Amino acid sequence: MRKSLCLLAVIASLVSLTACSSATSQSQALASPGECADTSAGKASKAISVSGDFGSIPKVTFAKGTLAADATERTIVAKGDGEQVDPGDTTFVEMSIYNAVTGSIVAQTAYGASPATAIVVNDQKYLKGLVRAVECTTVGSRIAAFVTAGDGFGSAGSSDGTVQADQPLVVVADVLSTVHSDAKADGVPQEPVAGMPAVELDTAGRPTVTIPEEPAPADLQVAVLKQGDGAVVQPDAEVIINYQGVNWRTGEVFDESWGNGPTNFQLSAVVKGFSSAIAGQHIGSQVIAVIPADLGYGPSGGNSQAGIEADDTIVFVIDILDASSTTAPAAG
Repeated sequence: MRKSLCLLAVIASLVSLTACSSATSQSQALASPGECADTSAGKASKAISVSGDFGSIPKVTFAKGTLAADATERTIVAKGDGEQVDPGDTTFVEMSIYNAVTGSIVAQTAYGASPATAIVVNDQKYLKGLVRAVECTTVGSRIAAFVTAGDGFGSAGSSDGTVQADQPLVVVADVLSTVHSDAKADGVPQEPVAGMPAVELDTAGRPTVTIPEEPAPADLQVAVLKQGDGAVVQPDAEVIINYQGVNWRTGEVFDESWGNGPTNFQLSAVVKGFSSAIAGQHIGSQVIAVIPADLGYGPSGGNSQAGIEADDTIVFVIDILDASSTTAPAAG
């Protein structure tokens, strides 16, 4: 059975294994924002044969156990004509990862059977070999990469045993879209809605929220601050957003992504009020959501680490930057 490369499972394990690999320090450091690491084609990456349509499961062949290189290599199988994927971007990909020695699949995304997977192009957060494969390519590109053990699982190997110590990888990636680290909602500003918290934006798009001097509403309230014209976000989507969370009771910010770059997650993995505020909106929109406790952290007794009590109403300002949704694979 094909293994799903989802953020909550395999990708998360790749991150932790990168951190504990003894070979990590020998790998290339993360390129500075706007600067690309030197990952060029070589004999090993050129020996990887890839066929099939972009965005669909590829047919990948290589001589298992024979590929070798001193540094990670990548070959652009097909160059896309979209924008460049910069270091720090959050990028939707379809990806297949193989053990270069055994030829077996280590992990594979769903290729249209469920929301596409987003990775942050930052090798302090994600396996270096994945980052080296996609950074500074262009949207619409298909890439074949030979990933050295030092940029993969190193001397630790993978926790599930599919990659043993010091075994390299083969990665084939399709770059579907990208969101730059400084992105912000570009929709048309809308008139404020009476009774909702006031929102002011600085030049970078970071909001300052002012809570009204009145009790919080009992029901979920959602208003569009900027109306985007992108695709409608589906309830099962994985989204790329910027957000800020404010406690209605205190007026204090308890969490935000602004200043750290956009974040990504599946709508099914967050509190109900938050997902309800995003699903059905257009990409490019900015929304504000006032979420009562029963649709927020109330059912779990609050969130003491964030200073949220069980009966607290929370407020989110959200820039919806990109989203993927379930799409059935094309016939044939």
